[in-house]
Formats: sequence, C-alpha cells, structure tokens
Amino acid sequence: MDGVTVTKLNQISHSKGDIYHAMKASDVGFHGFGEAYFSTINQGDIKGWKKHNKMFLNLVVVVGEVEFVVYNELEFLKITLSKNNYQRLTVSPGLWFAFKGLSKNNTLLNLASIEHDSSEVVNAGFNEIKYSW
Repeated sequence: MDGVTVTKLNQISHSKGDIYHAMKASDVGFHGFGEAYFSTINQGDIKGWKKHNKMFLNLVVVVGEVEFVVYNELEFLKITLSKNNYQRLTVSPGLWFAFKGLSKNNTLLNLASIEHDSSEVVNAGFNEIKYSW
C-alpha cells in the first residue's frame, strides 16, 4: 500500500539483556523527530480509527503482540508486530489506522515526526470504517 513501509529491525542478543533497535535518522521512514511515546493496549481492545494529516507514525511493538490495520479508503493492510515479528511500521499522513491488542500485556512505541497537535488529526467512530476484526 502506498504510504506504508514495514522495516525489519535488528535484535541483538546479550547475556545481560537484549538490545532492540527502533530507528536511526538515516533510516527509511525517518521524517524528522517530534516526539516519542509509549502506548499500551489491553488484550482484545481496539484503538482507532485515526488519520493524521501531517504526522508520520513509526510504530514498534516492544511488549506483546499488536495487530495494526491501515486503510486508504480503497483497501485494508493488516500486519501483526511482536518480538517474534520485530519490525517498524511507518504510516504516512492521510491514511486511517487502528490497532488491537492480542497478548495480555501490549506496549508500542511511536516515534512521531512532529509533536502531537490535535488540529491535524481526524478521529472516526469505530463503526464508521467497516472492518472485520
């Protein structure tokens, strides 16, 4: 889908604790830095639908397993990220997205290109975009 990039990320095993890369300024998908935040989602819960008009999202699941759905008003793209499928999902402005927690504990990181600005995001009710979870 245009506007979506999935990037395999490095995991480095270490006897004192593993290292999980998230993003470098030289990576595809880096469009500047505005803020980084962690978000949790409970098992079975769904957050969304949202569409950013300016912000690029760079989403990495650091705990658990999360199903992401991106919608461009023509088609849906679904991807599940976890420690076992450790990748970064980059979502361009103008695309709808939502996500569902699949494990008991789920935490994701968003490395956003701009600081949060409520005037640039559009929210839609859960039933406004028809998707079968």
